[in-house]
Amino acid sequence: MAQTVVDQLRESLGNFPVTERRVAHRLLAEYPMAGLQSATDLARAVGVSTPTVLRMVARLGFESYVDFQRRLREELTAQLSSPLSKAQSPTAAGAGPSADAPRAFSAAVARNIEETFAHLSAHEVDQIVALLGDRRNRIHMVGGRFTDALARYLSVQLRIIRPGVSHLQDQEANWQDQLLDMDQRDVLLIFDIRRYQVSLQRLAEAAASQRVCVLLITDQWLSPIARVARHVLPARVVVPSVWDSNTALMALCESLLAAVTSNTWDYANKRMRALEKLRNTV
Repeated sequence: MAQTVVDQLRESLGNFPVTERRVAHRLLAEYPMAGLQSATDLARAVGVSTPTVLRMVARLGFESYVDFQRRLREELTAQLSSPLSKAQSPTAAGAGPSADAPRAFSAAVARNIEETFAHLSAHEVDQIVALLGDRRNRIHMVGGRFTDALARYLSVQLRIIRPGVSHLQDQEANWQDQLLDMDQRDVLLIFDIRRYQVSLQRLAEAAASQRVCVLLITDQWLSPIARVARHVLPARVVVPSVWDSNTALMALCESLLAAVTSNTWDYANKRMRALEKLRNTV
């Protein structure tokens, strides 16, 4: 599977000169729309020269800015794909029953997990693990229609090893009630993959405006929530199906849980022992 522009930008950030890094940050913050304007308009918005934008694009391996924009448009099309549109592709829906179909599906899932972890930013992971493990922070989690189960799963696991963890109720009006009491001491972890949920975007923007630390687990094309999220973990979701796969997102959840548990083991161990004692007496 080809790297997305987001993957390329994130992996190359440390190699860009300062001015090109500013362009990359703008593209990441407003992906993919920032790159769909002309090179001159993008340069003007960032405060650099047009040749700076063109050099950055060339450094990513594109022959021209037109090629760069073509890739962005392809990724935007993929970002907006619905199950019905994916069903038009034989590779998505399958040409019919096949003995090899389960093997092909499992290979795609395994590839998603491998590529997800291969392209993760170690800095982003470390920062998220630190935020989730810091008991001074209140942790809240929520997801979309098909990803809220992941938010619920991680919240239930995490609250075994630390206090102050909640799963937001599944109606937007209830989110607003809980958002009312959030501030800079709160961390909001959101799961959102295509087709991105507008209500989650509204929640993220409102939370960010209240100085809540917004974290995002999303797909390779990035939910619009990435624009206000402090840290983002993208996962691969494509499999030979009309549906996207949450398997790599689940693997990310379990990886974060393992890291938080390891980093806070002295406290987590005491809390788990106390919980076992409580279970034996109730």
